[in-house]
Amino acid sequence: MSNFKCIEFVDDKLKLIDQTKLPLVEEYILSDDLERIALAIERLEVRGAPAIGVSAAYALALSFKFIKDDYENEFQKKYDRLTSTRPTAVNLFWALDEMKSKFENLTDYTNVYGELLKKAKEIHNDDVEKCDGIAKNGLEIFTKRSTVLTHCNTGQLATGGGGTAFYVIQRAFENDLVEFVYADETRPLLQGSRLTAFELEKAGILFKINTDSTAAMLMQQGKIDLVITGADRVAANGDSANKIGTYNLAVLCKYHRIPFYIAAPTSTIDKNCPDGSQIKIEERSKDEIIKIKDVQISKREYDVYSPAFDVTPNELIAGIITEEKLHKPPYNF
Repeated sequence: MSNFKCIEFVDDKLKLIDQTKLPLVEEYILSDDLERIALAIERLEVRGAPAIGVSAAYALALSFKFIKDDYENEFQKKYDRLTSTRPTAVNLFWALDEMKSKFENLTDYTNVYGELLKKAKEIHNDDVEKCDGIAKNGLEIFTKRSTVLTHCNTGQLATGGGGTAFYVIQRAFENDLVEFVYADETRPLLQGSRLTAFELEKAGILFKINTDSTAAMLMQQGKIDLVITGADRVAANGDSANKIGTYNLAVLCKYHRIPFYIAAPTSTIDKNCPDGSQIKIEERSKDEIIKIKDVQISKREYDVYSPAFDVTPNELIAGIITEEKLHKPPYNF
């Protein structure tokens, strides 16, 4: 694993790398304030479905450092605040529901903070183990030394452990199965050119950044052997929501006969969601389109459509890699 930490619990506080400043500045947020951590999730200072879930679990626990009475009402208020931060990432709700179950099973309130913190650490450790399992199972998709294209960011910066799709790539690279990586810049927030590039450099993997719209040409030129991305929610039938632009890649892969894979922990699979049509898609502020790093590049009065995610239909997905196994179609989670 690369020599930096996205999420750490240090000196009774949560330490998060501020992803909005990468790769130019490596700066950290250190806080035990739930509201500050909730804002970090909303501002994408911390992002990636598993990382959001882990951070929210710690935030909920940390809030009880300061609460001495009215525990049930306070828990519900804090829970509701955190669930409102990012509606698409199912890991957020999974982690918070795990924390809620822990709270509801407490027999007394003498050490609420300690008990919730223990649960948050379990959730964090569980994600580390899931990432390790995903990376191991992901080696199955490689039949030769390959050039890989990926989208958005799926490494340590997106998880509590080594990553999902990125960790598969990294583990394959360590086993001499990855020769080169193309990283979609991932508009509008440039997670690929900022974050994946940062992690590829840290891991010592040869790479180039490309615009999202260059992916088709790379495939046409025969330069891509496979595509692998993460997911923020996987429906019971395998339909997968991921960063906007992922569906484009899956369609391109189908045309060019290139396998398209998803890597995600089982906590990302929403068995209560029958198919992709039921996944709520978050819409982001128009500022993310008309500005780049606070520099306005278009007129404020122009209308904007800015979904954060799109949904890839299951028939376009060659396999979904979880910590349990490499799932092949037809999917029935």
